[in-house]
Amino acid sequence: QVHLVESGGGLVQAGGSLRLSCAASGSIFRIDTMAWYRQAAGKQRELVATCTRDGVTNYADSVKGRFTISRDNAKKTVYLQMNSLQPEDTAVYYCRADAILSGTYQYVAIEGQGTQVTVSS
Repeated sequence: QVHLVESGGGLVQAGGSLRLSCAASGSIFRIDTMAWYRQAAGKQRELVATCTRDGVTNYADSVKGRFTISRDNAKKTVYLQMNSLQPEDTAVYYCRADAILSGTYQYVAIEGQGTQVTVSS
């Protein structure tokens, strides 16, 4: 089995920073694109940022200039550095990885359980 485990969420005041981490484990041959999504209470899930294996990144307009996605391929880990946080950033943050499994070489999408980020005003 393969898993993604997020960490780093918590409560922060507006203007503060948090760094989320998401580590993959299990029988993974290769991870392609990794991404962060978020879902606020009562709202649809939205894509926050993506990072290809080669390090090409894309961001939602709402987080450009404030959030930075990065990854360590050797550690099978993706990060999300969040600066200048605002109350509207409050949500459960999920990571996702498009991966090829070892042995079967099956292409799968893996998602973590999520980590809560709460920004107080």
